[in-house]
Amino acid sequence: MAQLQGKVALVTGAAAGIGAACAATLAREGAKVLLTDLDDARGEAMAGRIREAGGEAHYLHQDVTDEARWAEVVKEAETRFGRLDVLVANAGIAILKSILDMSLDEWRKQMAVNVDGVFLSVKYAIPAMKRAGGGSIILLSSVAGIRGSAGLAGYSASKGAVRLFAKSVALECARDNIRCNSVHPGIIDTEIWDKMPIGPGGRNAPLDARAIAAASVPTGKLGTPQDIANGVLFLASDQSGYVNGSELVIDSAQTAGRVGSLKPD
Repeated sequence: MAQLQGKVALVTGAAAGIGAACAATLAREGAKVLLTDLDDARGEAMAGRIREAGGEAHYLHQDVTDEARWAEVVKEAETRFGRLDVLVANAGIAILKSILDMSLDEWRKQMAVNVDGVFLSVKYAIPAMKRAGGGSIILLSSVAGIRGSAGLAGYSASKGAVRLFAKSVALECARDNIRCNSVHPGIIDTEIWDKMPIGPGGRNAPLDARAIAAASVPTGKLGTPQDIANGVLFLASDQSGYVNGSELVIDSAQTAGRVGSLKPD
């Protein structure tokens, strides 16, 4: 245990779901964690639960598309905890619409949060990590960033951009002892399924994630936020010291290929 003792981590989109699981897991393993999100009530509550469990955590309100706020958040991490070793860029959104129905504003909104927000997180984290002597940057992409997805063209494009951006960051920072990898979750049991779909008249029309997993995941299993947090922990720790510029796909074989029957001749 305590794989991250002495390290400081910043997790965006940390109020719930995968981000919250990552923050709690990193703190459990000894990291001091700075959580950020737009949902202040849940973000503060999450930080409180980490402290109640014996960890060190602090919450800040943050819009990841606001460049000026990024300078303040990274400064807070260094001022409060002394350094920055781990960045988990998790904040993201998805809009379920066909290409013909999607507006340019909806396309740009996904790019702003999912791509611009990730770019800014890395841009402002790198100098702090250099001052700390190195670090691990973990960018949350998706299986939709590996293959296309009908109705999610904007989301897929943004997550594909994150995947290749991670590789470029890894190359640029290789001599600075800063690693960068992307994580690609499959069908995970989070609130995104309630927030993402757009039904008639623009209203939310929640999808059944369990049914989607049963139909599209070879094992039929729905993943949990903890499944992703376990992978993030590996990438944040020194155990993954030689893992750089790679994709960690956590999808229970969803992207491995098609499931078929093996029939003897």
